[in-house]
Amino acid sequence: MGINTPLADYDWHAALAALAWQVDLGVAEFSVDDPIDRYALPEKLEPIVARFKAAAIAPAPANPAQDAIAAATHAANACQTLDDVRAALTAFDLCDLKKGTRGLVFADGTPGALMVIGNPPTREEEGEGRPFTGPAGSLLDKMLAAIGHERSSNNPATSAYLAAALPWRIPGDNDPGDADIAMLRPFLLRHIALAKPRVIIAMGAAPCRVVLGQNPPRGVWTDVAGIPVMPMQHPTNLFKSPAAKRDAWAHLLAVKARLAQ
Repeated sequence: MGINTPLADYDWHAALAALAWQVDLGVAEFSVDDPIDRYALPEKLEPIVARFKAAAIAPAPANPAQDAIAAATHAANACQTLDDVRAALTAFDLCDLKKGTRGLVFADGTPGALMVIGNPPTREEEGEGRPFTGPAGSLLDKMLAAIGHERSSNNPATSAYLAAALPWRIPGDNDPGDADIAMLRPFLLRHIALAKPRVIIAMGAAPCRVVLGQNPPRGVWTDVAGIPVMPMQHPTNLFKSPAAKRDAWAHLLAVKARLAQ
């Protein structure tokens, strides 16, 4: 493209770079669609030049993905209670996952010392509207009971508060995409802040990616917002690899010891 190319045909960033290059070369006038009287007084040219200057400093075109993340962050930060977070997710319509869902999966149990975050909902969990159902949920209940915690407990010291990494099921039960994680992370982080757990168990790769922004080794302590996080295998994986139960038990004992401090 040359300097006579209409401005609208330029990529915004390319146009800005081209304009800066021409200014550096000492260019003081532009070829435009409007006729220019070269004998006119300088002040008569100012409106045309001003139009180009305004276009050069105009904001970049809107980025829908960034706008959605900003909207999610604003909505999440406005929440003052866990019920607010649930309501904000129910009202949030910018995530495509919500369009094909049968319902929101938020949490189960009583908020307290221990919070367990699992994978995005399965079809069964979506149908029941709560995380960790079916055989995986039954195994998790046994695992937590072994260290003195139950989702049915109303005592914050012995309860287990269970949540899903993402509130809606992913079609085909696939792994979550980076865009969905970035969009929904603000809600989960606000969820954690309002639940105020002393320790978090992130069960599975998806919870680690959403909460921590990475997929660290299982059994190695990390943290989010100053809260200790223990990455562990999801109960579903323990059915597939029974040998991993030994490591899972060691990780649970580490959680129990941290809670006793």
